[in-house]
Amino acid sequence: MPTPKKAAAPKNALSKPVQPDAALATVVGKDPLPRSELTKKLWEYIRKHELQDPKEKRNIRADENLLAVFDGKKVVSMGEQAPSLKQAGLCVLDGLWVELGRGSSAGCLS
Repeated sequence: MPTPKKAAAPKNALSKPVQPDAALATVVGKDPLPRSELTKKLWEYIRKHELQDPKEKRNIRADENLLAVFDGKKVVSMGEQAPSLKQAGLCVLDGLWVELGRGSSAGCLS
């Protein structure tokens, strides 16, 4: 009889699920997700709610849910980093939320 397959272990730290804090959970959900999925869900939310500034695409306009994620800032440029995103290992850089290794700031502004 074949043995049941176990779920594959994450290949690296970036694929390891992280627990979103309460602010980020209002946007991406409360379940732990790999950083790549957090990034994907965050951008889905931004696009769905049309929060990217149409004239200055490097800026994200915060709605009520993103205000907490962006530490109360109404507009966040791509070079800024919010505490909730830093905790999840994400950083806004060059138009994308990029995944960071543990403890790295990789050129992101705090």
